[in-house]
Amino acid sequence: MSVSAIVPVWNGRALLERLFDSLDRQTEPPAEILAVDNGSTDGAPEAAARRGARVIPMGGNTGFAPAVNRGIRESRGEWLAVLNSDVELAPDYFAALLAAARANGAWFATGKILASGAGQRIDGTFDVLCRGGTAWRVGSGRADGPVFSSEQRIWSAPWTAALFRAELFQRVGLLEEAFESYLEDVDFGLRCARAGCSGVYAPAAVARHAGSAALGRWHGETVRRIARNQVWLVARYYPGRWWWNVLVAHGLWGAVAMRHGAAIPWDCGGWGRRFRLSKAGRQAKPPIPPLPRTFTLWCAPARRPSVKSSR
Repeated sequence: MSVSAIVPVWNGRALLERLFDSLDRQTEPPAEILAVDNGSTDGAPEAAARRGARVIPMGGNTGFAPAVNRGIRESRGEWLAVLNSDVELAPDYFAALLAAARANGAWFATGKILASGAGQRIDGTFDVLCRGGTAWRVGSGRADGPVFSSEQRIWSAPWTAALFRAELFQRVGLLEEAFESYLEDVDFGLRCARAGCSGVYAPAAVARHAGSAALGRWHGETVRRIARNQVWLVARYYPGRWWWNVLVAHGLWGAVAMRHGAAIPWDCGGWGRRFRLSKAGRQAKPPIPPLPRTFTLWCAPARRPSVKSSR
């Protein structure tokens, strides 16, 4: 089965070279590599071209979602691997994901992502979403252990280093470009859940991720976009009766942002402004059916009874 690797690029040439080194070592090598350049100025796209990638210029920094969508449209593989430019893959990463996806009849697969330079500490596994509308990556920041070493069916994968059937995008659509960067993968996971297209978490596939290499984990723009996009998820999918859950969850996340000195970006002009933006974004989209009562089941691992039990 042919694999197309899609790599959105915005500077970070040294990290990109490391990713290409790991792609060269794959036991199941990609048939093509598409480097979608978001206006790099440090020679990263030129370096990708020298390594055999097809460089697709976006003409400026359009964000993660538009760049990935461009790569999806122009790829030719049966399977599409979306890779952050700051990841490093184990040599059997693609082979392990393909094997797990085939064995489980899954539409997508993701592996165990460890944090670069942090020993055996988890960067991410799969995504879950609480009733309050805040998303998190299971295990992020925790030491690796047996709890993260079991293969399981999932509904939402972080697009750090994930593999998708090309046909999936014909069923559920591409990434929502209004999100630009951050949580566009959670929005995609919700649409996969609605369509009944589940994936698999395959811990045998291991990668390492530098994490927020472009701006930084608590950079003001990073926090602003996450805060905005969390509210957009609520506006697009959540029933009004969950307002208390939303208020508590977003307030707690705001407190964490405040502790890291990012209170102003989190506020992003005030809750009223963010909700008005969310309403405008929702009205510009086709109507989305209300969430079913089993909503939390769709966000947690499929074999678990609730989001709470997946923590």
